[in-house]
Amino acid sequence: MPAKVKIYTLSTCSHCTQAKEFLDERNVPYSPVSVDFMSGDERTQVLDTLRKLNPAITFPTIVIGEKVIVGFRREEIEAALKEADIETEVKAPTWQRP
Repeated sequence: MPAKVKIYTLSTCSHCTQAKEFLDERNVPYSPVSVDFMSGDERTQVLDTLRKLNPAITFPTIVIGEKVIVGFRREEIEAALKEADIETEVKAPTWQRP
């Protein structure tokens, strides 16, 4: 089953990194699309798709189910995950106190 979450990002975008870390911390499977690593027809097709989702073509653009979230908006992402019936589980920290 393909991931219900897709995130369009740029490698230099700090908000994109935060959004991916947020999803990773919650064990949410997602399909990342690194637009700046694409070229030619593949990039053109992705930009056409992105333009339909987010005409401003800003990053990150996150698609959760049928919901499109532009930017790293924690509360909107959590609400969309819940609405799409995607379970989240916050990972415990990997460090331990002395």
